[in-house]
Amino acid sequence: MVDELKVDVVIVGAGPAGSTTARFAAEAGVDVLVLERRAKVGVPVRCGEFMPSLEEMTNMFPDVGDMAELFEVPADLVSLKCDVTRIYSPKFTRYELPFLGYTTDRDRLDQFYASQAEKAGARIMTGQKVVEVKEGMVRTDDLIVKAKVIVGADGPMSMVGKAFGLPRSADLCPAVTTQVKGDFEPVCEMYFGTIAPGGYAWVIPKKGAANVGLGVDRKFGEETVNQYFNEFVKVKGLKADKPEGKFVPMSMPCKRTVSGQAITVGDAAGQVMAVNGGGIPIARLAGRVAGKAVAENVLKGTSLQKYDEEWRRQFYRPLRTAARTKVLAGLCFGSAWRTEMAMKVLGDRRMNNLIRCRPIFP
Repeated sequence: MVDELKVDVVIVGAGPAGSTTARFAAEAGVDVLVLERRAKVGVPVRCGEFMPSLEEMTNMFPDVGDMAELFEVPADLVSLKCDVTRIYSPKFTRYELPFLGYTTDRDRLDQFYASQAEKAGARIMTGQKVVEVKEGMVRTDDLIVKAKVIVGADGPMSMVGKAFGLPRSADLCPAVTTQVKGDFEPVCEMYFGTIAPGGYAWVIPKKGAANVGLGVDRKFGEETVNQYFNEFVKVKGLKADKPEGKFVPMSMPCKRTVSGQAITVGDAAGQVMAVNGGGIPIARLAGRVAGKAVAENVLKGTSLQKYDEEWRRQFYRPLRTAARTKVLAGLCFGSAWRTEMAMKVLGDRRMNNLIRCRPIFP
């Protein structure tokens, strides 16, 4: 038997974007339901688990106000603090760049964000795989939800976005990651070149372990992402379990994020830092804007276009800069020599700008 529910807002996906949207919409007083396909929020982990510090976020996104409350987390969610990112060229030339942040446990972080949404009054239902979406309705195998607003926080292959004719990211790069036990230097490492064509490999330290992963651009890679990953862990002399995989948006944010009474947010909207694939911080920023916008739509009849206008005002420009930088980098990715020379020309100063979504020239 299929149950039927009526709510103000239904959100597909309980990752950082979905949970943040749910929290701020519920805090404004609307009835919010989140549908999550996984049995447990945040499981399995499919990301590098690094979070920039509030200081770094403030510098990268100066048009966003009051970020402190978005990025405060319990002390036990900070696994290891890092203040240096070490970047390796194809010939393993080393560049050390100051960058403040910490590593976390992504599953528990997602669950913390979900708990914030629930405390605000949102309901989260797990094990709910969405099979149909249309105007005013979302259906799972055993549930029909009718809603005034539908939010797609369901990743880069968003079913919500597809149902409403909203575009996906133009460049979806496969990436894999896993945990490796051991003691690691408190430095985030990134490896560029033929080891990960068009992308990069990483070793991100945690307490008693490291998140090890790799992403590639299919335009440049001749092998599968898993083959590149296996070669990378051999080079590093690590013993790694089978990694988890996903697609990461690595291009401009989507041109449209609103259609009728539906919006997309987070990876579904291509709201990712294209130079490094960082999505959690942007999901939090976008989720706050989305939550407030859908609440205003339900309570006051304000157009959902306000969401699109506001997130672009706050943080589109740095994301656009990052995407343009990745396009420039693509001119070098087909050759280890060109990549090596390009990194040498950039040097520490320009690479500092690159990882912070700032223009690298002049």
